[in-house]
This record gives sequence, C-alpha cells and structure tokens, in this order.
Amino acid sequence: QVQLVESGGGWVQAGGSLRLSCAASGRTLWAYMMAWFRQAPGKEREFVAAIGWSSGTYFADSVKGRFTISKDNAKSAVYLRMDSLKPEDTAVYYCNVYPPNKNAWGQGTQVTVSS
Repeated sequence: QVQLVESGGGWVQAGGSLRLSCAASGRTLWAYMMAWFRQAPGKEREFVAAIGWSSGTYFADSVKGRFTISKDNAKSAVYLRMDSLKPEDTAVYYCNVYPPNKNAWGQGTQVTVSS
C-alpha cells in the first residue's frame, strides 16, 4: 500500500508561484502514472495534472500553460510547479496514482491565492 504525503502549500498573492511536493512510501513510483488533484470548498475533487511512467504529462485545461508536473523516481517524489496563480486555484491539493486509489488519499496541502 502506498502512502502519500503532500507539502509545499501556502498563501500567495495572485500572479505568484508555489511548488508542491508529494513524497511516497511503501511503493516506488516509477511504474505508476501519478497525478495531482484539488478540491475547492463546496466543490468536487478535480483532476489537475498527471505524469506517466515515461514522463508524458497531462493537464486540465484550467491550468495548462501555468502548471508543470515532474517526478523524481529515485526519491519517489512528484512535484507540481504552479505559476501565475489565480484566486480560483485556491483549494486543497492532493497527489495520488492515476486512476486514483481511494485508499491512498493523503491529507493534502492547502493553497490559498488572494486577489
């Protein structure tokens, strides 16, 4: 069973940047497609970005061109670089495998973007 711990969230003004990290234990990540998801208050959790085993990347339209996903197989870590942040990016951000494993959700990391 993989355990995932997200970090790097915080408060930032619109237009700013943050880099989120996801540390995995229990399994190595290289064979999995890994993804970031987010959940804003009162909304469903939604897909943000994914990176495949061969490092192909996929993004939600809402973040395309502003967010970058990367991974370090040796460290079993996945990263989400977020630039040009907008207030609508405010949410709790989670990482998981893709498709998501319902038993692997971590606590997430809060990102708050002020206007």
